[in-house]
Amino acid sequence: MIVYHKNNEIDREQWDNCIKNTPGAKPYAYSWYLDIMAPGWQALVDDDYDSVFPVPGFRRFGIQYIATPVFLQQLGAFSPDKPVSQAIMEFLDYMPDFFKFIDLCIGQEIDKAGYKVSEKINFELDLSKPYETIFNNFSDHCRRNIETSARKSPELVSDITPDEIIDLFIQNKGKDINGIKASDFQRLRNLMNFCIINKKGRVIGVREPRKKLIFGIFVVEIKGNKTILFVVNTPRSRERRIGYFAVNELIKNYSSTRTIIDFAGSSIPSVASFMESFGCMRVPFYRLYRNRLFWPARMFK
Repeated sequence: MIVYHKNNEIDREQWDNCIKNTPGAKPYAYSWYLDIMAPGWQALVDDDYDSVFPVPGFRRFGIQYIATPVFLQQLGAFSPDKPVSQAIMEFLDYMPDFFKFIDLCIGQEIDKAGYKVSEKINFELDLSKPYETIFNNFSDHCRRNIETSARKSPELVSDITPDEIIDLFIQNKGKDINGIKASDFQRLRNLMNFCIINKKGRVIGVREPRKKLIFGIFVVEIKGNKTILFVVNTPRSRERRIGYFAVNELIKNYSSTRTIIDFAGSSIPSVASFMESFGCMRVPFYRLYRNRLFWPARMFK
């Protein structure tokens, strides 16, 4: 039987056990990730945590709604035993009616009356093969950029603070991106600190000789999955092709292991092309949209 739980009713130990044992689970659905990036999240739970569905619920102008938070790519149904394609339909049938507005990205494709569904693309790279085999599947352009960058021997360092990498992003790109608020960056900062302290992620990057940071990358790490959640380039790092070098080093470190590098996708063509150049698989996920609000609240976005 499916039960709706408010945030304080969720058994986080049982929840995380369900996520951990679900094949292909990503970090986004763990309770610690949701606690930071979707505070107050709720849940649908079936058969004493045999399958679960995280609900990032929010309230605005008295309206309760579901939305995909910034820096959280996708959620959906999770179950170690039940087919998630079955579980997702059962959870959506049980969705509390007070959520009149839903805009949520999930990992499962559905065809359900009342929902508009659009496809989005993620990029993932399987590192189970030896590095040489993986390298041979890189595009010619990718291999050339790795070699160009390696000639200047950039040094990847790990003494980078969350404040430093986020400030670098804001200085170089943040002002051009709409929809990311100061509170979103604060949650990202909190996530980075949590991951570093609890060995669930790390920030690495490259500095110029005078210690000036010119490139940074934040990787969330769970067993079998390394998610490149946040990357910061500068004109100097692009000139030196450091992004290619840094990702190649990650691939070297984890090749011949049962690990997936998850590039977290992008709708920006140049960024998507960079990801795909490493021989990644295109893995779809889906945006569900439903708006049952009455006008004028129906204009709510």
